Amino acid sequence: MQKITTFLTFNDQAEEAARLYTSLFQDSAIRTTTYYPAGTYMPAGSVMTVEFELAGQKYVALNGGPHFSFSTGISLAVSCQDQAEIDALWSQLTANGGEPGQCGWLKDPFGVSWQITPANLPQLLHSADPARRQRKMAAMLQMRKLDIATLENA
Repeated sequence: MQKITTFLTFNDQAEEAARLYTSLFQDSAIRTTTYYPAGTYMPAGSVMTVEFELAGQKYVALNGGPHFSFSTGISLAVSCQDQAEIDALWSQLTANGGEPGQCGWLKDPFGVSWQITPANLPQLLHSADPARRQRKMAAMLQMRKLDIATLENA
């Protein structure tokens, strides 16, 4: 049993976000959807929560209304196995209003921040040569979507 669950509060896009997210990762699915009853601050019958799993990890998305928003202070970090996975996730998460950020960060169309990075990023940035380490870091700081080959060759 997972002890801590990430809880994401949207205005009214919880179901749409959960559908996008579960389409991106293996071992992912929407598990349960609940609906607001009459007499609450949201319309009766509208989606209240969506419980879902991403790569086997549990999340809950809530439609909480317009007074909730996301901050870049919290992000979902994805360790990608290769450039193809980075490219695919980057493309899908920045489509339809998503915003590319710096150094592998982006905001998806719902305002959730993500870090899309190679699983071996620490090794890519490491070098025994301080000048090479500095070149690698400088190269990464110029990137939006991370490029493994560029980091390897810096």
